[in-house]
Amino acid sequence: MQTQHNTSRIMTTHCGSLPRPDDLVTLLAAEEAGEEIDPQSLQQRVEASVTSVVQRQAGCGLDVVNDGEHSKMSFTTYTAARLSGLQPVPASQVGERTPSRDVLEFPAVYEEMRRMYAARPSNIRKRRSRPSLACTGPITYTGQTRVQADIDHLKRAMQTVEATQGFITALSPTNVAPHYPNLYYATEEDYLVAIANAMHEEYAAIVDAGFVVQIDDPRLATYYDRTPGASIEDSRKFIEQAVEIVNYALRGIPEDRVRFHTCYSTNVAPRVNDLELRYFVDLMLRIRAGGYSFEAANPRHEHEWRVWEDVRLPDDKVLIPGVVSHCITLVEHPELVAQRIVRYAGVVGRERVLASNDCGFATSAAGDEVHPDVAWAKLRALCEGAALASRQLWSG
Repeated sequence: MQTQHNTSRIMTTHCGSLPRPDDLVTLLAAEEAGEEIDPQSLQQRVEASVTSVVQRQAGCGLDVVNDGEHSKMSFTTYTAARLSGLQPVPASQVGERTPSRDVLEFPAVYEEMRRMYAARPSNIRKRRSRPSLACTGPITYTGQTRVQADIDHLKRAMQTVEATQGFITALSPTNVAPHYPNLYYATEEDYLVAIANAMHEEYAAIVDAGFVVQIDDPRLATYYDRTPGASIEDSRKFIEQAVEIVNYALRGIPEDRVRFHTCYSTNVAPRVNDLELRYFVDLMLRIRAGGYSFEAANPRHEHEWRVWEDVRLPDDKVLIPGVVSHCITLVEHPELVAQRIVRYAGVVGRERVLASNDCGFATSAAGDEVHPDVAWAKLRALCEGAALASRQLWSG
């Protein structure tokens, strides 16, 4: 399966994470917290959930589907169960996250959001205490059984639908590292290389199984906001290094079997300090991928479609722009979705636009940013809008 190009209509997909059932979330949270659970019961529940979510994607009209990340509590912390060398350490050794530029500029907004989120009954029910982990020994990949289970679940689920293609998400090395402080390797570069070597095994397993691998790398776009002391040039230097590490981790994997996704995280907030696409698009295009997924629908970034008027997209690549947003409860009208798609088709060609959403609808299993019913309504609007755009783009 290769990164999809259109032939007779606009194809559709999404970014990866989809709402999980409450009972599955409870099991995933317990597993992540180290509580005793029956592994077989968990796998059976995951398999049933993956089958259901794949069928629901197909029912919406999505062409390129995945497992909804239903085997993972979080798209980031899932790596703790797939890497060696990580051990619990006192929280004092992990340190606190530096406030972002937006948090510093809008402290009252973020404090209100924190209180509202903490008060949600569902979040109180699902939260578990998870030990702080750090790298205290050699990093190697130990997730072979888990990634194989992901592959098997998606393969079986896709036998029940007529989807065009399947993909599985995996975290980029530079997004793994911040979650587990390095207490073992001599340099941060050595640490990142070790993570890249380990994650390469996951990427290769997904591709060897016949799926496309999507590399999730929000830090590429969020570094500027999350690092208040960094200039745009500093951020570009970080991104250059991140691109080099991602490409090293992807070595030997055909580019047309890779999708790359970056975003500004869920962050339903003012977002006035997002790094603009024009400052890093050239670096993003250096990543050895067949398609590039990015935010393009929310009010902070919708205007950036014009960036592609001045940027040459290589002939063998596709764009995967978000045409519905993950951080707005309003469900987009299909005609608006169609307009967004047609804009991109106008600058890069109708064959090279794979319509998607901005970011995952459930970036962590207990952290849905919009209600699941709204998320599915948005995906239906995405597909309806793609159908409208297809009639317009192929009518002549």
